[in-house]
Amino acid sequence: MPIVLQETLRAVFYAPFYAAFALGAFAREGLDARLVTAPRPAEAARGLGSGRADVAWGGPMRVMHTYEADPACDLVCFCEVATRDPFFLVGRREMPRFAFKDLMGCRVATVSEVPTPWLCLQEDMRRAGLDPSRLDRIAGRSMAENCAGLKRGEIDVVQAFQPFVEELLEQGDAHIWYAAAERGPTSYTTFYARRALLADRREECLGLVRAIYRTLKWVHAVDGARLAAAIAGYFPDVPQPRLARALDRYKALRVWGRDPRLPRSGYERLRAGLVSGGFVTAGTPYETAVDNRLAELVIREDPPPLPI
Repeated sequence: MPIVLQETLRAVFYAPFYAAFALGAFAREGLDARLVTAPRPAEAARGLGSGRADVAWGGPMRVMHTYEADPACDLVCFCEVATRDPFFLVGRREMPRFAFKDLMGCRVATVSEVPTPWLCLQEDMRRAGLDPSRLDRIAGRSMAENCAGLKRGEIDVVQAFQPFVEELLEQGDAHIWYAAAERGPTSYTTFYARRALLADRREECLGLVRAIYRTLKWVHAVDGARLAAAIAGYFPDVPQPRLARALDRYKALRVWGRDPRLPRSGYERLRAGLVSGGFVTAGTPYETAVDNRLAELVIREDPPPLPI
């Protein structure tokens, strides 16, 4: 019986998931894993309720948002992959000693495709003693539109993920001001599913976690070029050297965890941003939204990495 995995959107920072497909990690666990994409990021969690997908990967933000709307829902996160924020602030001029106060007075274009990058950034600003409502913020435009605006001089700073960042750097008219991963653990991407599925298809879910753990070990053992070669088919419009540089930068920033356990520290940092940004009222308690039992079991097993 197939197990249908749903991505929220196509993104380079999801690389370990694509590598698991490309390298046959799921098949090695005896799984017939099939990939679908959510119609829109905002509808990702609904796919589990409608039966469009069995397991989704995306932010714990989606789980907290669903609990906000329906406290009786039974979604649970059970296998983390991206344990740090993969977004960047890129500016037209150099800013070697960036501080959040440097954003004030700049035209800053934030991400519109998904809410988490802005919610986390506004929390960074609050912790730096700044009022994010005073930011000259450009919202509602795509990352591609914002990057084009940066090149035309209409914007001073853009918030973006890879490969937009490497493309801007290649053109020589942009500089990284801030890599959000530097803030530390912020739970960004995990498998999540209904609790009933984890019970009814426990061995398959255990196989998913084991496949991801073996893939993460492989990812941390190879360089960006090797990883780019494995997942290039998922990004046909991105030149492979650019993809490799993007992946190497993410690896250096420790965006991907070393194991599938979702730590409380990263979850609570994410929750703080969602609450302070008004996205949720209080946020779902860690104990309600996270179940690390399968991850801990697989960690104890200590399976070998996928073949190098």
